[in-house]
Amino acid sequence: MPTYGYECKSCGHTFDAFQSMSDAPLKICPQCGKELRRLINGGTGIIFKGSGFYVTDKKGGSGSVASGKSDKPEKKDASSPAPACAGCADSSCPKAANS
Repeated sequence: MPTYGYECKSCGHTFDAFQSMSDAPLKICPQCGKELRRLINGGTGIIFKGSGFYVTDKKGGSGSVASGKSDKPEKKDASSPAPACAGCADSSCPKAANS
C-alpha cells in the first residue's frame, strides 16, 4: 500500500497517510477541519537486488571487464628458463643446484 502526502489549503499542515490505491483521497484536515489537497511525490527510486545489471558484468559469469585481467592463472611455457633466484636455499631450485 502506498503512502500519500497531504497538505491543508488553509493552515498548511502536512502529513502522510498510508492508504490503499482504491481508497478515496482524504478531504478534511485533522488539525483545522478544512480542505486538503493530495501532494504528488516522487515515489521511491529503482532498487536493484541480486547480481547483475552492471556495466562490468559479462554474459556467463562474474568478472571485471574494466580491469582487463583474466581470472585464470597464467600458463608457463615448460621450455622457458626458470627465473634467476637470489641465493635461495631451496634444493629444488635449478640455480641452487648449479651453485
